[in-house]
Amino acid sequence: MPKVKTKSGAKKRFSLTGTGKIKRKHAYKSHILTKKTTKQKRNLTHAGLVSTADMDRVKLMLQI
Repeated sequence: MPKVKTKSGAKKRFSLTGTGKIKRKHAYKSHILTKKTTKQKRNLTHAGLVSTADMDRVKLMLQI
């Protein structure tokens, strides 16, 4: 049986924490930043965690 491959897009977007949670970056921080307030941009800087509803789907993509 062949090895199961990780989705390469997911590999680049998610990382695992020490406790097994999955870290993600916020969207809307790459371009068209002039019309966004400083507060919006600052709050999008910090990494977030994947919600429990999406955890199973992300784990399947990462083959965890």
